[in-house]
Amino acid sequence: MSFETLMTDDLIRIAAAGGGFRLFPGVRPVDELVRIATAAESGGALVFLLGMSTYMTDDLVRIATAGKGHVVFED
Repeated sequence: MSFETLMTDDLIRIAAAGGGFRLFPGVRPVDELVRIATAAESGGALVFLLGMSTYMTDDLVRIATAGKGHVVFED
């Protein structure tokens, strides 16, 4: 299954239910990644975000803060 093709609301539902996954966010807005991270934290899921080296540090901090240890950044 390719999680990149799922809508953000679907990813939020999966993470909130406790399902972890790896995601290459591509052009997803930071606000959507923050919502996914928040859902991962509330559901106890672990979400790996791939290809994040192009994001600004402030954006990574926003995502990490929302995920509270439930988000892992990878290049």
